[in-house]
Amino acid sequence: MTLRLDSLKANKGARRRKLRKGRGIAAGQGASCGFGMRGQKSRSGRPTRPGFEGGQMPLYRRVPKLKHFPLVNPKFFTVVNVSALNELKAGSTVSLDSLVKDGVVTSPKHPLKVLGNGELKVKLTVQAAAFTASARTKIEAAGGTCELLD
Repeated sequence: MTLRLDSLKANKGARRRKLRKGRGIAAGQGASCGFGMRGQKSRSGRPTRPGFEGGQMPLYRRVPKLKHFPLVNPKFFTVVNVSALNELKAGSTVSLDSLVKDGVVTSPKHPLKVLGNGELKVKLTVQAAAFTASARTKIEAAGGTCELLD
């Protein structure tokens, strides 16, 4: 016998009839339909929402407080190290636009954040959305100022 679409049939015992609950004692699941006698889980409607743990903080809310879980709304920055600002002219104002114009930053997708890697020897006024603590001290030690942008 060859296997054809019109001759396909489920194996014997593979398909069982569904239980007709609440149709009398002879049907196997009469009266309480397998939900027991009383209590929250025997009532009509969904007893509790998925993940409910009786008032205890559920797993899906406990777990993200632990380490190594990604932030839900992370902040993204275009980062520049203090060492990259040495090439700029002393006394100038540094912003994301001026860094793009000077070729220090190539993809200005996000707000500017200045990191403190390296040394700074020129006095600059730096305008950025964020500074690391070491970057701020190095800029101010060189005689420059840090201006936060919103």
